[in-house]
Amino acid sequence: MRRPSREAGFTLIEVLVALAIIAVAMSAAVRVAGLMTQSNGLLRDKSIALLAAQSRLAELRLEGRLPLGAKAIECDQGRLLLRCEQAIGNAQNERLLRVDLQVFDRSREAPPLARLDTLLSRPITK
Repeated sequence: MRRPSREAGFTLIEVLVALAIIAVAMSAAVRVAGLMTQSNGLLRDKSIALLAAQSRLAELRLEGRLPLGAKAIECDQGRLLLRCEQAIGNAQNERLLRVDLQVFDRSREAPPLARLDTLLSRPITK
């Protein structure tokens, strides 16, 4: 006598469980991709802000005069609206000046994108 064969395959519940697992995995992958894109944009902005700070420091060196005190100037880089805040003060060594530069995004209120602190030799006065 021939036994009734059971057909091989998946039940509806097994298929639904598999689809739920795939949906959870796909949503996690999409979230990770979104976070990576967002952090990539922030890293790009920070790199551009550091270039703006280095450019401002080069401008100060080329001007040849370093006025003591704080000053804020716009230092836009392409489509990125930036504000450079510089503070120049005396260092412990009287032949040097301390220069602190911070670069902020003008389009939103946020912590500085870049900060550059250095010492420059005091300009020679005649």
